[in-house]
Amino acid sequence: MNDPEYSEGHQPIRWIGTHPIYLAHYVAFVFGVSMVVTAILYALGFQGPLSILYFQSLAVFHGQVWRVVTYGLVNPPDLWFVVELLMIVWFGREVEKFFGRRQFLALYAGLYLIAPAVHMLAGLRTPTGLVGESGGFGLFIAFAVLYPDAVMLFNFLAKWVAVVFLGVYSLEFLANHDWLGLVDLAAQSGFAFLFVRYQQGRIALPSFSRPERPAPAIVETRPKLTSAMVEADELLDKVARSGLSSLTAKERARLDAAREELRKRGRR
Repeated sequence: MNDPEYSEGHQPIRWIGTHPIYLAHYVAFVFGVSMVVTAILYALGFQGPLSILYFQSLAVFHGQVWRVVTYGLVNPPDLWFVVELLMIVWFGREVEKFFGRRQFLALYAGLYLIAPAVHMLAGLRTPTGLVGESGGFGLFIAFAVLYPDAVMLFNFLAKWVAVVFLGVYSLEFLANHDWLGLVDLAAQSGFAFLFVRYQQGRIALPSFSRPERPAPAIVETRPKLTSAMVEADELLDKVARSGLSSLTAKERARLDAAREELRKRGRR
């Protein structure tokens, strides 16, 4: 998909005055509300109701699968979380405008579910937990892949800002021996990169077509002609031209022998 078709999916969902509202804005709004609600419940000492939303690998393995989806709705107030919400608004909007609402939703769903998927795999060995997620950084990586030469703050290109952020995040995880966080970062960034490249038509999924079977060999069912049969044909041609009396005694004997051979082959 090199040039996305401009359709209804690329249009804003609605307008507020002269401001277009996209799906990315609704996503950021939901997470913003979750941060406010989390802060209020923490302030009132009602953390208990939130505990059923956390991602816990053991709980998921015991059937509480809703935690795979609800883990991102618990967001204690944090300045960096607010920055990620702005990433959803700015960069998510541009990605949605380019690819359309459906593809944006597929991208965001993948980014959102990668973290619990990584933690579930790690939970096969050691129980893991996860709480809070916006997916904003993954959308920024997708934007940087889509518009690598876009000029950002202090005239830095988007691709270099993405490289710097990835480098700083990686160093932070390494310094803290947070190998799971490092894997999560690599998985989300890699998914965003591959998704954009695939939608641009620059990579293709591997095909697993069945190998073609060789055509069955054609078995010759007609009887092979022997020298006696060939000679019999010649003798019959002679009879057709000059009559049976034109055959000599030896030729008539050979013709009779050929007839007998054909009769025996027909009984098999």
